Amino acid sequence: MSDGTRVMWMRGGTSKGGYFLASDLPQDIGERDALLLRIMGSPDPRQIDGMGGANPLTSKVAVVKPSEREGVDVDYLFLQVFVDRPIITDGQNCGNILAGVGPFAIERGLVAPTGDTTDVRIFMENTGQIAIATVETPGGKVRYDGEARIDGVPGTSAPIPIVFKDTAGSTCGALLPTGNAVDTVAGVQVTMIDNGMPCVILDAADFEISGTETPEELEADQPLKSRLEEVRLAAGPLMNLGDVADKSVPKMTLVSAPRNGGAISTRTFIPHRCHDAIGVLGAVSVASACLLPDGPAARYAKVPSGQDKSISVEHPTGEFTVIAKLDGEGNLLTAGVLRTARKLMDGVAF
Repeated sequence: MSDGTRVMWMRGGTSKGGYFLASDLPQDIGERDALLLRIMGSPDPRQIDGMGGANPLTSKVAVVKPSEREGVDVDYLFLQVFVDRPIITDGQNCGNILAGVGPFAIERGLVAPTGDTTDVRIFMENTGQIAIATVETPGGKVRYDGEARIDGVPGTSAPIPIVFKDTAGSTCGALLPTGNAVDTVAGVQVTMIDNGMPCVILDAADFEISGTETPEELEADQPLKSRLEEVRLAAGPLMNLGDVADKSVPKMTLVSAPRNGGAISTRTFIPHRCHDAIGVLGAVSVASACLLPDGPAARYAKVPSGQDKSISVEHPTGEFTVIAKLDGEGNLLTAGVLRTARKLMDGVAF
């Protein structure tokens, strides 16, 4: 501990966190978690004695190692470090932190550049699925500067397109864990769905809100938060997640009619703080719910025709576009997103 631990701090999508080689962390999970809690400064609402940014979106960790799987470059384990509780969980994936895994793997020499762009095939340990990230590597070096823009991040950066493979049911065992597009849970109609991120989709109107409120307004609404947690705790076992009291999934997404030309408007709790935007895989799950024949999302969604669909998911700070490819029968084949990343610091944490 006195010698520190090698780490690269990166912004991945609209999140931020520490990227570690698995070989630089203790192999014992208890020792690893104790070290990461100390590095992040948890538990403490301000994380004043660590690197965390006092928000779930900036208290995240990626653990990366060379993959032994055929056709895969690296294995990626995502860890959510709770801010004000001494908890680290691997019970979910993170598609934003995923955006930095490709650049990190190239920077650390795990993947050799192949030209002006390099495809990095990533096995996501949390869900057992594969994502392919395309990283710009002119001259054999990762480029972070570019013209791509994503809502929730100021300025522009190099684009990192990511295509997800076989994400349906990656955590819950099925796209629709109960087999239904709509279920009544704790007295409210919901869609429980998992296309890379377990989500409970709810109609904002059922909670007597418009869906246009700011995250700050929603977080100040204690009766709303209590009601959402009641639904979440009831949904957990139905989604094959068991007791979710100490888990960060499922995410709770309130939907309403789009207001800025998108397909759907969202407000997402992750699960107890209202997200300023929406997570990558959360957006994929919401977009998938928009394609269902029934449910809160389908009730409002404005989805274009055709087998290749661009579904714009509106959130408090902009929109997130999911590219969905369907087969001839309307089944979802693949989902892709555009993200960016930036290296912030490379060094040693204590």
